[in-house]
This record gives sequence, C-alpha cells and structure tokens, in this order.
Amino acid sequence: MGSYSFYIGALIMFNLAFMGFSASLNPYFYNKVCPQALPTIKRVVGDAVKQERRMGGSLLRLHFHDCFVNGCDASILLDSTSAFTSEKNALPNANSARGFDVIDRIKSEVDRVCGSPVVSCADILAVAARDSVVALGGPTWEVRLGRRDSTTASETTANNDIPSPFMDLPALINSFKKQGLNVKDLVALSGGHTLGFSQCGLFKNRIYNETNIDPNFAHQRRATCPPNGGDSNRAPLDHTPAFFDTKYFRNLVTKKGLLHSDQALFNGGQTDSLVKTYSTNFGAFSKDFASSMIKMGNIKPLTGKSGQIRLDCKKVN
Repeated sequence: MGSYSFYIGALIMFNLAFMGFSASLNPYFYNKVCPQALPTIKRVVGDAVKQERRMGGSLLRLHFHDCFVNGCDASILLDSTSAFTSEKNALPNANSARGFDVIDRIKSEVDRVCGSPVVSCADILAVAARDSVVALGGPTWEVRLGRRDSTTASETTANNDIPSPFMDLPALINSFKKQGLNVKDLVALSGGHTLGFSQCGLFKNRIYNETNIDPNFAHQRRATCPPNGGDSNRAPLDHTPAFFDTKYFRNLVTKKGLLHSDQALFNGGQTDSLVKTYSTNFGAFSKDFASSMIKMGNIKPLTGKSGQIRLDCKKVN
C-alpha cells in the first residue's frame, strides 16, 4: 500500500510538472497567514482602475513583462543598483511600463493588514493582473500563489526575451516557446492588447509602409503619428482600450491591427483560424486567456527558500 501511495504521489507530481505548473504554488497560500491579502489587493486595484481605467492594462502588462524575464519574480520592479541595471530601462519598458506606484500602494496596504511582509511583490503582480482584467469586464481565474521575489534583475534579458512589436509570426512563436508557452497561449495572451495603448514609434512603420493594413485605418492613425517625430504619441491598441472584449481580434480580421506583431497573428499563417474564432466568441477567448494566464504565471517561480519577500518592491532587502 505504501509503495502504491508513493507511485500515485509521484505520478501527480510528474503531471503537474508536465503541465508546466509548480507544485509548490497554490491558490490558498495566504489563506491562513493573511486571509485579507487578496481582498486588499482587489480593493486597491479596483480603486486605481476606477480612478484611471488605463491602469488596468498597465498592471496586466507589468506581470507579462515580469514573467518573460527569468520567470515571475518581480524583477521588473527593482530599481538599478551598483550590481545591476533595472529592467525598467530596457527598451520594452523604458518610458512605457507604468503602474509601479499602484504596486507600491498595494504592498503598503497588504503589509499593513497582514501585520508583517508575508506577501511577495511577485504574487502582488500576478493577483493585480487578474484583478485588473476582472475590473475591466474580463474573466477571473485562480491565481496560484507562493512566489518569492528575486534579488537581481537583467536589462539584457528583458531586451532579449520580451516579445518585440516588430516580430513576425515565427519569431513570436519561438519567443513564447522559449517560455514554455504554445501557439494557443501566444494568441490568447496577445489578446491582452484588448486593453491599453501603444506609442507611435512602435507602429509608425506599419501605418506608413505596410500593405496588409486597412487604408482608412492607416489614414486615421497617421493623424496623430506623423512620419517624423511624435514617437511618444499614443494610440489605442483597439477602439475600446478600457474594456476587455473581442474587438482586438475583430480588428485583426479586418486588417486593423495596430502593431506589426498584432497583425502577424492574422496574415495567412497558422494562427488565423484561432484569431477568427476569438473574434466572434468571447467565451472561448476568455476561457483560453484565463488558462494561459495561469500557465504564464507559473514560469520559473522562486519558491521555498529561494529569493526573498521584499520589504520594498523597488529594492532588495
């Protein structure tokens, strides 16, 4: 009986590993040590999104950009030190990543209600991303918890591993594959671009030089994105940037993707059919997005005695 139990336990552990989930992360991690942690995060995120709906997309993006750089370990939150350069300075984040003040506010509130710093900044990022999506009309999911915070950051890895808005489909697939994410994850998580804005410098070439673009849409975007200058001018990633919906995918089907990497998902390649499905099926998109967010949130977490629980999300203890 003992050997049978061991076999079943080993099989379960293998299956968890095979699915890409860390067996040490679970949704109930703070239930006993601080049952008010998650409700507090939800409250602060809700307040922030109510004050500025754009913040929801910004908080979702922080979690994404954190997980793609050496795993979901809150390295994106660290300021530069003599030992490393902050990921905030990397090209995908510089002058665009935002919401750090909201994360600091959450950390302060959570530590206060918990009585001590027991909740990691990495877990705060993961939960804040989920709560932001919900606040803007999207699906919910159980966030697996128990991540710990890194003691270093890597600007170089951020530059190399965060997907570029100029990537074609093969490069996007490889970028996600490197993180243990498949093609369905790529399309579903790209749907996060149903929220937020992008800067002119990132889509200028697309609206002036590319041919797989609706001419009226290109003309419209050129009005606020001149051929010379204006690189920091913002445009919405879809025309409902503060609502979690299927408009992003509908745009792709009609050649109105803002970024080159967006339209690459619907350009005669293997992802066309899934984009078309999501464009008319909010339920399917929501379900797959939630599943892929759980999967992404499980990229190389620090657990047990690895890393630390930062006292201040901006710096190592």
